[in-house]
Amino acid sequence: MFILVYNKCRQFGLLTILRGCDYMFQEALDKISYGLYIVTSRDSEKLNGQIVDALMQTAAIPPAVSISINKNNLTHELIMKSKVFGVTVLSEETPMIFIGRFGFKSGRDIDKFEGINYEIGKTGTPLVLEYAVSVFEAEVVDYVDSFTHTIFVGKIVDTKVVSDKRPMTYLYYREVVKGKSPKNAPTYKGK
Repeated sequence: MFILVYNKCRQFGLLTILRGCDYMFQEALDKISYGLYIVTSRDSEKLNGQIVDALMQTAAIPPAVSISINKNNLTHELIMKSKVFGVTVLSEETPMIFIGRFGFKSGRDIDKFEGINYEIGKTGTPLVLEYAVSVFEAEVVDYVDSFTHTIFVGKIVDTKVVSDKRPMTYLYYREVVKGKSPKNAPTYKGK
């Protein structure tokens, strides 16, 4: 099936692949399992965070994770400057209004941390504690360009288990919470 779809798209050229056939691939890509997280960072004056579903553990010794962040996002800018990031693993109890604050609004327009329960970690990055299952922070050791996104590889420097609640998966977010992907997310499907 994949080869047939790919060949069908290829015959119309690169422009078709970029504008139309990527949606043909989406059905298979929707089968990838994700979690839902808040990734945070800071520079000397600004705190920011955003919803992320593209995170994975990449090593056990030393513990490391990779995250994918859109280059247009303020969080990307702050990670590039500070070389640190924090992660909050969200619980299934996280309400859509809270997800929306970090996922559908820009830190250039609002202070996402106003009225939010958080702490500053060892690296100086904020760690959101509301609706958290666990939090951890990392120092960037490498990064890779990935078209519209940058993949940051971070060495974990501190962790904390916050609750024993169930972590939210992206499938739960889509099917139970009825959430959508913002336009800068790797999983965005368009209108």
